[in-house]
Amino acid sequence: MKTNILKSDLLMCALAPFCLIVSSCAGSGNNEDADAGRGGTEVSCRQALKEYFSAKIEGGGAEFPAGAVLSGETVEDDIAAVWDIWKEANEDFSEVKLADISPLSSGRSGRWILPSDMEPDAYMQYYFGTKGDRPEDGWPLYLYLHGSGDRIQEWATGLELCRGFDDAPSLYFIPQIPNAGEWYRWWQKSKQWAWEKLLRLVLASGDADPDKVFFFGISEGGYGSQRLASFYADYLAGAGPMAGGEPLKNAPAENCANIAFSLRTGAEDAGFGRNTLTGYVKDEFDKLEQKHPGYYKHWIELIPHYGHSIDYSGTTPWLAGYERNPWPKYFCWENFEMDGRYRDGFYNLQVLERSNQDASSRTVYEMEIEGNNVSLDIRNVHYETVETANGIEMKFEKSYDDVSSGRIRVYLDSHLVDLSAPVTIMVNGKVVFEDMLEPDLKMMAESCALFGDPRRVYPCGVDVQIGS
Repeated sequence: MKTNILKSDLLMCALAPFCLIVSSCAGSGNNEDADAGRGGTEVSCRQALKEYFSAKIEGGGAEFPAGAVLSGETVEDDIAAVWDIWKEANEDFSEVKLADISPLSSGRSGRWILPSDMEPDAYMQYYFGTKGDRPEDGWPLYLYLHGSGDRIQEWATGLELCRGFDDAPSLYFIPQIPNAGEWYRWWQKSKQWAWEKLLRLVLASGDADPDKVFFFGISEGGYGSQRLASFYADYLAGAGPMAGGEPLKNAPAENCANIAFSLRTGAEDAGFGRNTLTGYVKDEFDKLEQKHPGYYKHWIELIPHYGHSIDYSGTTPWLAGYERNPWPKYFCWENFEMDGRYRDGFYNLQVLERSNQDASSRTVYEMEIEGNNVSLDIRNVHYETVETANGIEMKFEKSYDDVSSGRIRVYLDSHLVDLSAPVTIMVNGKVVFEDMLEPDLKMMAESCALFGDPRRVYPCGVDVQIGS
């Protein structure tokens, strides 16, 4: 855990407790005096963090230089300081921000230009507004994804529907799909860029409750929100696709431990196998809930006598009753690629080097924490299609094999383990770490930049080479 400093401008920072940064630099108006008294130690450290965060927001930057081991007595202050600097870096970063929040009834909208190398001529318009008064911890945030009809009409209908749902207090982000045709997919990487920007900005602003984020949608938006639920489950309290039904290969149910998941489809909705696929999703969630009681909360329903149009009003009130546990002691993550892109982290795990060589297999990370024992089972999974209908892969069998390469980082904090006692980490039955954990500024900085989540600024981390 203790490592050498890589940049000379952080040398003095490494010699001083990081908790001094805020007291000397954060808006005191007396930085010159502090600089003179301590040789600029805190200012240079604070500036280095901000520059690192700015580079990460821009999409580049190296690892944060290894440095200070912090006093456990001040860890919470240090975490708060790192988060404040992250917020400042976001505020000062030159980009088109979120539109100002106004009542959803006003119909005010904003617009983002999506990266042209991901999707050409892509302008995402969106409504961004509230219902009800702001709760103390921020509004619950709902991302609503519309269906695949005329995109102008679908967007307008989405606004009307969301205004009427009984889920206040709430904050809504209601985007319009930028382009039709082959680009009419909510899970493509250009849209991933938008969702990650939304999460980064709204969590840094403090306007949204970080433990009450929900994704949902209808038809094409149902497909999209089901995929996104599995891809971004670690950010979500719940997800509610409607009139959809994805093949499970596109949205592994295992990833949805710890969130509330709703999927409601008409029993007569046979288009693209939606009713059959919804049934398969229900079967899988039922099995997972039996195997892991309490982790796979779900409401999956084939509604009798209904086709593609159903009553949409029940989903968000059901979701509103749940909140995220950002520090679960069990999760299973199938790190699947979505439009050629993988996530780099999930809950308290970061992938430094993937274990699967290509998309013909995926790596599954299953973590369980009991006391101060952290157990990880890591395997590669292969899918074999066993049922196809009308050109759609409907059902699959999975096979697993051991991994022999890869590198991960396990982030830990006081919500997950007792930092005052030794921690043991096992990977595939082998002890890979057994020692005390020491808070480290590098871990705080890198976890903050990775997740952009106020609940996941981790003071400790352990890097593990798999197969060594």
